[in-house]
Amino acid sequence: MRRAASITSVALLLAGGGCVQQDKYDNTVRSSRSLQEQLVAAEQDRDTAQANLEEVRRQLAQARSTNDALQGQVNAVDGDLQTQARQYDDLLRRVSQLEFGPLPADLEDALANLAAGYPELISFDPDHGMLRFSSDFTFDLGSAALKPEAADTIAMLADILGTNDAASFELRVIGHTDNVPVEKPSTLRLHPSNVHLSVHRAIAVRDAMVQAGVEPARIQVAGYGEFRPIVPNGAKGAAENRRVELVLVPQRSAAPIVQQPTAMPEPMK
Repeated sequence: MRRAASITSVALLLAGGGCVQQDKYDNTVRSSRSLQEQLVAAEQDRDTAQANLEEVRRQLAQARSTNDALQGQVNAVDGDLQTQARQYDDLLRRVSQLEFGPLPADLEDALANLAAGYPELISFDPDHGMLRFSSDFTFDLGSAALKPEAADTIAMLADILGTNDAASFELRVIGHTDNVPVEKPSTLRLHPSNVHLSVHRAIAVRDAMVQAGVEPARIQVAGYGEFRPIVPNGAKGAAENRRVELVLVPQRSAAPIVQQPTAMPEPMK
């Protein structure tokens, strides 16, 4: 009986030991499967990331190609603007120097000295017989009212135009703007477009010159708005394009000036 009991005990111990080994095996199998699943998921994530990277590279290449095309268009536009500026300068040269000859030396010196005294406000081009007033220093933003310093400088110019050297010249006052549209409501009420603003500024210069003593019949006024830039406009336009040009032209190019008597208005009935 004792021997049977011993054998039974050993058998139970062996059976118990077999269960422990099976549990470890099952756990190892489950861990292996979990690791395998994680490996498959990681490989899928890797493949997705590689596909996304290839798509980003493709989009970057396309963006670079588009940027190159846009840069080519910008360069073409800049070239067109430079061509237009040269054509405009050639036109002014024909109007002034080539067609009519250079300004008298004393008049040219007087205009050059005036511009030299106010370099931020005025530049002088002797080849074209032209003064350029910078609108940024001549007017407030969106305004056609002259700043005090600009009005004083125009009065000095009027004195020069009253000399004998300038007596045979008339003046063409031409306003220009950049390509930034007029948008402020208070400005739109007075200047509905850049063309209006450019003309109104030219008129303001003309009126100041007349007030300073220049004969009204000697002054012609025009405005081109944004349509005759001399440099390419940027996102905020260009200061060089915001200008008023004053071109001296011999009066022999125009009809003789005949003063008409001012008619008195009829009394109201």
